[in-house]
Amino acid sequence: MTMIPTTSVTLGSSHEEEEVEEELLSLMMDNDVAPPTTTTTTTSSSFTPDQEKQIINDLIHVSGSNAKPGDLFYLLSNRWYMEWLRYTGQDSDENSTVSTVCRPGQIDNHHLVIGGSDSYGDDLELLKTLQEGHDYVYKGGPALPRKMISQGVANKTLLVEVYPLCLQLIDARDDKQYAIRISKKATVRDLYNQVSVLLKLDEEKFRIWDYFNKKKSSVLAVADQDLEDANLQMDQDILVEVEQHLWPSGLGLDSTGNGLALVPVEPARSSITIAGGPTQSNGYSSGYISNFYEGNALGSPLTGAEDGYNLSKMAKGDRGGLSGLQNLGNTCFMNSSIQCLVHTPSLVEYFLHDYSAEINKQNPIGMQGELAIAFGELLRKLWSSGRAPIAPREFKTKLARFAPQFSGYNQHDSHELLAFLLDGLHEDLNRVKFKPYIEIKDATGRPDEEVADECWEIHKARNDSVIVDVCQGQYKSTLVCPVCGKVSVTFDPFMYLSLPLPSTVTRSMTITVFYGDGSALPMPYIVTVPKHGLYKDLFQALGTACCLNSDELLLLAEVYDHGIFRYLVNPLEQLFTIKDEEHIVAYRLPKKQEGFTRLEIVHESKENGVRKRLGTPLVTFIAEAAQKSEDVQNAVQMVLSPLLKVKVCHPSNCIHTSMEDGFASENDIDGLFNAGNSGCRLRNQSVDKMELDQLSNGMDSFILSLTDEKGMHCSSIENDFHFRQDQFMRVILDWSDREYGMYNISFLEDLPVVHKTTTKKIRSEAISLFSCLEAFLKEEPLGPDDMWYCPTCKEHRQATKKLDLWRLPEILVVHLKRFSYSRYLKNKLDTFVNFPTHNLDLRNYVKSNVAARSHTYELYAISNHYGGLGGGHYSAYAKLSKENRWYHFDDSHVSSINEDEIKTSAAYVLFYQRVQEKRVDESSQVHSSSG
Repeated sequence: MTMIPTTSVTLGSSHEEEEVEEELLSLMMDNDVAPPTTTTTTTSSSFTPDQEKQIINDLIHVSGSNAKPGDLFYLLSNRWYMEWLRYTGQDSDENSTVSTVCRPGQIDNHHLVIGGSDSYGDDLELLKTLQEGHDYVYKGGPALPRKMISQGVANKTLLVEVYPLCLQLIDARDDKQYAIRISKKATVRDLYNQVSVLLKLDEEKFRIWDYFNKKKSSVLAVADQDLEDANLQMDQDILVEVEQHLWPSGLGLDSTGNGLALVPVEPARSSITIAGGPTQSNGYSSGYISNFYEGNALGSPLTGAEDGYNLSKMAKGDRGGLSGLQNLGNTCFMNSSIQCLVHTPSLVEYFLHDYSAEINKQNPIGMQGELAIAFGELLRKLWSSGRAPIAPREFKTKLARFAPQFSGYNQHDSHELLAFLLDGLHEDLNRVKFKPYIEIKDATGRPDEEVADECWEIHKARNDSVIVDVCQGQYKSTLVCPVCGKVSVTFDPFMYLSLPLPSTVTRSMTITVFYGDGSALPMPYIVTVPKHGLYKDLFQALGTACCLNSDELLLLAEVYDHGIFRYLVNPLEQLFTIKDEEHIVAYRLPKKQEGFTRLEIVHESKENGVRKRLGTPLVTFIAEAAQKSEDVQNAVQMVLSPLLKVKVCHPSNCIHTSMEDGFASENDIDGLFNAGNSGCRLRNQSVDKMELDQLSNGMDSFILSLTDEKGMHCSSIENDFHFRQDQFMRVILDWSDREYGMYNISFLEDLPVVHKTTTKKIRSEAISLFSCLEAFLKEEPLGPDDMWYCPTCKEHRQATKKLDLWRLPEILVVHLKRFSYSRYLKNKLDTFVNFPTHNLDLRNYVKSNVAARSHTYELYAISNHYGGLGGGHYSAYAKLSKENRWYHFDDSHVSSINEDEIKTSAAYVLFYQRVQEKRVDESSQVHSSSG
C-alpha cells in the first residue's frame, strides 16, 4: 500500500531491475509537458492518463515485488505527485473530470533540500522537517537517492532511510570538524572504514569516541554492531584520537586482541538496575535492596557519563522529577509522552521500587522485558536529584528496535507513541506467563453486571500488570441490527478514551485577488466556505466577495517560492487539498480567452551577483491582434500600473467591507498589506491610457526574458521579437534600481496564508470536554466499510453502535482527536476544549450500578501539540503533587507555570487521576466555602 506524506514521497527501484527504471524514465521523459494553461488542454504525451496510470502502477509493482534491504529509492516531491494523481484520476471518485486536469511538468525536488534551487551535486542534505513515505521517482532534479533498510527485532519492517545518520566528526589533533553521513544500519566497522578513508589513517592507529554532548562516553568498538544499537544519534559529535602513545596499556583491544573494545569512561547507565544493585550479564541485579531510596550496593556515587544524573544522592524528600529530556532530532513527541507518564504517581511508585519479579521475558508478543527496563531506568534518572537534562538515547534505541515506525528522526504523533508504550509496558510486565484460552459466553439475557464482571475476570486472567491495574477501564458496546433488531452487548477493556471534537462545518480562507487588467491594487478577501466543500464553492464565494463582473472569471493559483506552483482549475476538486499554511491568489481575467495569449510575469532581481526571485507572479492577457515585443512591454506596464509611486486618489471608489459579509475589513487589509507610504494610498482606482502615458513618459522598456515553466532556460525579448497567438507565455521581469524607484513592490510581498492558526481560542468559541465525551458515547450507524455480521440475519449489516462507560480506571487518559485523516492528507483542529482541572465528575456517564469507587478525577498532566502538521511541536505540562505546582516540560527546558495558564487549544492528551471520596468531599467544601 502506498503511503503519501505531506511533504515528500519515495518510490522504490531495485538494483536488479534497471530495465524497469529505464522504462519509467523513458515514459516520464516522453510525457513532460508545460504546466496547465487552461481548464482543458492537450499534451504531447503518447499515453492517455489511464494508460499512464496503468503502466506506472505495473512497473512499480514489478520493481517493488522483491524489495529487500539495500534497494535504491528516490525521494519525490509530494506536490508533484499529488498533481500526477489528479491527472491520472487516482485521488478522486470523479473520474469524469480527469480530462480537465493537466499533466504536471518535470519533477522539481529543490524545495526538499537545504539551499533550494541553488543546490547542486550528489551530497544534498534534506530539510529536517520533511516526512517520509513509500513510492517512486522517475525523473527531475535534483536526484535524491535513498536506500531501503530493515528495522525491528521480532517483526522486521522494510522502510526507506530518508534521513541517514549525520555525525559531526571532530579530529582531536586540530579540532577540525567533518560531517559524516552514513546509514544507521551500518556497522561501527563501516564507520571506522569511512573515517580511515576521510582522514587517511590506518584503522589500527586511531580510535573513535562516542562524544555526545562534548563528553567522552565510551570508545566505539571495531565490530559488526549497528550504529543505531551503539546509541549514536543524529547530529551528535564523535571524537577521533590518533595519539596512540597516550592510550593506557591494553586499551582498545578486545579479548582476542583484534580491535578496539567498548571502554566506558565512567560506570555505564546500566550499573543501576531495577533492584538497585550491580548488574550481571543477564541485566538483572545480583542483590535486592528493599528500599531504592537507601542507595545502591556499590557504595559510591554512580553518575551517567552523558546524562549527569546521580542516583546515589537520591533520598526520601529529594526534589526529583524536574529534569528535561534532550531532543535527539524531532523527538519532542516522545519527550512529551514520557514526561506525562513519568509524572503519573502510580507508575512512579512502581518503577522506583523493585519490579524485576514481574518482568515477563516469555511473552511472545512482548519485548523480552527490555522496554520495561529501559523505561524504568529512564524514569529513575528523571526522578534523581538535580535538574540536568537527560538524553534518552538508550530508550530511543530500544524503541526503534521494537517499534520501527518510531525509528529515524521524523516527527510522529505523541498519542500513537503513548498507545504503544502503554501496551508494550503491559506485555513486558504481564504477570500471566502463559495465557489460558477461555471461551467467552454469550450474554443470553443475563444482567449486565454479571456479564461485565465475567468479561473483566476473563480479561484479567490473560492480562494482569501494573498497566491494567492503573490505566485500563471497561466500556459497554451495544450493536443493534437495523433489519431483524438483534441486540449484541459486549464489554471490552480500554486503555484510553479517544474523543472526537465537535467542530463547525465551515472554514475561513484568505485569498488575495490580483487584477489582470491593472485596474486596482491586489486585495485580500476572507471568505467562508464549507469545510468539506469543493473548489466551485470557493470560486463562488470569492466571486461574490470581490464583486466579480459577469464577463470576468477568477483564475486561482498556489504561490510557492515566488512562483506559481499550480493552478486550481478543477471545480470538483475538494477544498481540503488546500492547506492553511499555503498562499493562494486569484487573478481577475476576462472570460473571453479565445485568440488571446495568457502572460505570466515572474519577478527577479540580482543581489551580489546572484539572481533570485521575489514578489508574487502577475497574470494578464495580451490582446488578440498583438504579436510583437512592444505588445508584451505594454501588457507588463499595464498590469504594474497600480504599483506606481504616485498619489492617485479616487474617494468615490473607496472600499467599504465587513467581515460579516465575507470581505476583509479595512483594518484587516491594512494589516495584511501595509504599503509603508506616507500620504494617500493607492486603492481601487483606475489608470487610463492617457494617465499611463503621462506617468511613463520617458520610461525605458522593461528588461524581459522569455523562460520555460521552471525558469531554467531564458532568452531575451528583443525589439524584433514576434510570438504566435493562442498560447501561454511566461516572462521574467528584471527589477533594477529603476523599477524599485518607480514601483512599490511591497504590494507583491508578504502574501497572507490561507488561514492563520493561533494556539489559543476565544473562550466563547470553546467546546467542553463533556460535549466531546457525549459525541463519543452517542449512538451512530457503523460506516459502510465497518459493517457488523449479524448472527441472526447471517449477513453483514450497517448496525447502530452505542458505547457506554462501565468501569473507570485509576488513571484516565483522554485523547482529543485533533487530527482528521483522508486518503492522502490530514488536517488538524485547533478548537479550544474547556476541560476541568479539578473535580472532573463522570458519575452521570458511568452505567454500572456498582459505585464502589469514585468517579471524580483531577488533572495532573497534558501532552500539547502546537502549530501545524509538518512543523508542529510537542511539549508537556505536569503537576508535582507534593508541591501542588505545575511545570512546563519543553524538551530540555523546564519552567514553572501557573495553573490558570495550562488550558490552551494545544491540549492534545489529558491525564487524570482518580480522587478518593474523602478528598472529593474536602475539595467540594473548599470550593463551596471560597465561592
